[in-house]
Amino acid sequence: MAAAAAAAATRAVRRLLVASRSLHASASEGAAREAATSFVHPAAVVHPDAVVGQGVSIGPFCTVGASARIGDACQLHAGSHVMGDTELGERCVVLTGAILGSDIPGQTIIGENNVIGHHAVVGVKCQDLKYKSGDECFLQIGNNNEIREYCSIHRSSKSCDCTVIGDNNLIMGSCHIAHDCRIGNNNIFANNTLFAGHVVVEDCTHTAGAVVVHQFCHIGSFSFLGGGSVIAQDVPRYMMVAGDRAELRGLNLEGLKRNGFSDQEEREIELSETHEASLILWTGHVFSSCS
Repeated sequence: MAAAAAAAATRAVRRLLVASRSLHASASEGAAREAATSFVHPAAVVHPDAVVGQGVSIGPFCTVGASARIGDACQLHAGSHVMGDTELGERCVVLTGAILGSDIPGQTIIGENNVIGHHAVVGVKCQDLKYKSGDECFLQIGNNNEIREYCSIHRSSKSCDCTVIGDNNLIMGSCHIAHDCRIGNNNIFANNTLFAGHVVVEDCTHTAGAVVVHQFCHIGSFSFLGGGSVIAQDVPRYMMVAGDRAELRGLNLEGLKRNGFSDQEEREIELSETHEASLILWTGHVFSSCS
């Protein structure tokens, strides 16, 4: 009797385990199906030819054009728009009023994990009068960027060029990045920083608010541009500049510390030939420290 009871109990436990596993498997499959299902609000207008990934949320009054491609797990908040030949990578968030792309020849490519702020305009036609209607123009943005409210980022002015923004940049409210600019990685641009066409910004730079940078200037890595500065010349790496017109103010010591430079490395930079060359008469030519 005891053996029979033990066998019956064992069978009951096995049945419970099987039932529990089935229940968990069913719940997991249901969660996966829910995550994979995209939600499109009835008031949104999504062209039937648009490519929409899994787990995408498209809010009311959004529009998605015929050539648009929306990556998995993206969120388009109410009243945002994706137009033209525009590719939006996975897990991007497009906030209310933002406009991505334009119905002109060319392409806008935006990588993964980017946030596009309220009423930002990204990937539209440039403001260069040399642009010829019908020419292809391009914009490419990397991953993990935060582009805040009312920013404007324009495509290139020519089919042979491209406006480029790298990874991990914080572009604060009302900044402007014009045609054919090339922005590197890990930069911080404070509110109302304005870059004219063809500006090159390397990595780990920091601008304070209301900075204006003249076209074709080159901003070196780890430099700091003081608030309200007008930059009409190249800025060497590691330097701090400020003023109208901006002048060299010495090494960007605080920026170097924040980026992990040791005291010894700071002294070596200060004594290096690169630093000495950058302190010679500040001309409009590209410094060796920016090459």
